[in-house]
Amino acid sequence: MFEIRDAILADELDAIGGLPTPASYRAVLVRKDEQDLFAGLPTRDKDPRKSLHVEEVPTPELGPGEALVAVMASSVNYNTVWTSIFEPVSTFGFLERYGRLHDLARRHDLPYHVVGSDLAGVVLRVGSGVNRWKPGDEVVAHCLSVELEDPAGHDDTMLDPQQRIWGFETNFGGLAELALVKSNQLMPKPAHLTWEEAAAPGLVNSTAYRQLVSPNGANMKQGDVVLIWGASGGLGSYATQMALNGGAIPVCVVSSPEKAAIVRTMGAELVIDRSAEGYAFWSDEHTQDPREWQRLGKRIRELTGGDDADIVFEHPGRETFGASVYVAKRGGTIVTCASTSGFQHTYDNRYLWMNLKRIIGSHFANYKEAWEANRLIDRGLVHPTLSKVYPMADVGQAAYDVHRNLHQGKVGVLTLAPEEGLGVRDAEKRARHLTAINRFRGV
Repeated sequence: MFEIRDAILADELDAIGGLPTPASYRAVLVRKDEQDLFAGLPTRDKDPRKSLHVEEVPTPELGPGEALVAVMASSVNYNTVWTSIFEPVSTFGFLERYGRLHDLARRHDLPYHVVGSDLAGVVLRVGSGVNRWKPGDEVVAHCLSVELEDPAGHDDTMLDPQQRIWGFETNFGGLAELALVKSNQLMPKPAHLTWEEAAAPGLVNSTAYRQLVSPNGANMKQGDVVLIWGASGGLGSYATQMALNGGAIPVCVVSSPEKAAIVRTMGAELVIDRSAEGYAFWSDEHTQDPREWQRLGKRIRELTGGDDADIVFEHPGRETFGASVYVAKRGGTIVTCASTSGFQHTYDNRYLWMNLKRIIGSHFANYKEAWEANRLIDRGLVHPTLSKVYPMADVGQAAYDVHRNLHQGKVGVLTLAPEEGLGVRDAEKRARHLTAINRFRGV
C-alpha cells in the first residue's frame, strides 16, 4: 500500500498498473459478532466510536466488470451511521442475502463489513470486460451497485431487483485504503478539487439530484418554491445549491443561527430557523400538533409573498413528515428519502388526497443521474460542502458527529492521503471557485 500511495503522491500514475496488488489493506469495518453490541439502548445512545474498527483485511478477488481502487479519501454518510449502530437492522443480513445470489457475490458474505459509500482515488486494477477505465485513472465512485441481469433495471437501474448501495448493502466499501466497485460506478474526479473534497459529494449530491431535479423525482422547474429540510446538512446543502442553480426559490429550514448563516452564504434568502422559532411538530411521543403545521405554512407564505411550497424536499422522516404533507401546495409534491429521524411516518391523509398532492419515494440515483450530478461539481456549478476532515483512525468520531448532528455539510475521512490539500490538477479553475469550495470549512 505504501508503494501505491507513494506513486500517486509522486504523480507516477502510469506506474500504478505495474505495482503488485497488496495482499491486504486497512479498512473501517463492523464485526458480525458485535451486532448485538447496543441491544436495548435508545438510538441516541448507540455510539459508533465503539463499533467502528480500523483493521487489516484481505484484498478481495477482482471479478469481471469490476475495479479495484486505491482510495485517497472518503466521507461519512448517514448509512455509515446506520451500519455502525446496527439500526434499523444489522447490515450483515444484506451481505448474507447477496452472498447467496451467485458465486462471485459470495465474497461479500464475511464476518466483517467494510463500510463507506464514497471515495476519491486512483484505479489500481480492472477486471475482464472493463474498457472505459484503466489503472492510473483518477476517479470518484457513486454508490449504486447493480447486477443488471433483470429487464426491470434497463429502463432505470434503481428499479433493478438486485440494486444495492455499495458499502452499505455490499462489502468492500470506500472507508478503506482499497475498495472494490463495479466499473459502472466510476466517474472522473473533478480536477480542481482535493481528494477529500472530491470524495464528499458523491452519495448526497447524486441523491439530491434524483430527488429534486430528475424526472424520476420532483422534476423541479424554474420558479418552484422548494421547502428544504436540513438545508445546511449533507443532503440539504446540495439540494439548496441545485434549487438556486435551477431558478427555483428555496425555503431553507435549519436548526441554528450558524446554520442559517451558512445557507445565506450559498445565496438562499428565505430561511427558517426552526429552533429559534420554536417549532414542535409533536406534542408528545404519539401525538402531532396540526397547529404547528399551520404555523409553518403561514411562515412559508410570509417569506414567499403568499406562495405555498411546490416541492417539499423531505428526508428527516417521522419528525417532520406530517408537516411536510400539510404545507405542500395543492397539487404539490413531497419527495422523500432517508428518514433519519424515524421510518414510521404519520400524516393526515385528508391533506394529501383532497388537495391532490403526491408523495414520491426517491432512493439514490442511477448512473446517468449520478454522472450529471458529478458533472455539476466538475463544472463548478455545485460545490462540495465539506466542513471537517478526520484521519481514518478517528472515523468513529466522524460517524459520531454525524449521528449526533454535530456537523455541518459533509464530514470527510483521509484514507491513503497523508494530509489534506492534495490531488488538485486544475489550480486555475480552483482559484475561481475557492471561496465557494471552502464555504463550509471550519464551521
